[in-house]
Amino acid sequence: MRKRALMSQEDFAKALNVSVGTINRWENAKTKPNITAMKKIKAFCEESNIPFDEIEAAWIAQKE
Repeated sequence: MRKRALMSQEDFAKALNVSVGTINRWENAKTKPNITAMKKIKAFCEESNIPFDEIEAAWIAQKE
């Protein structure tokens, strides 16, 4: 979704109020966003008109 919004990791991190390292770990599948981060991601998607359904479904599937 970051690339879809044409954002750098730095800009995306600022938008979500997380570190660049956090974004990097998410993108490299080293860690997954927690529920607080997912709420921020959902708000970002809504503001950027990016569908959130697939992102949410993938996150739920990874948590099970």
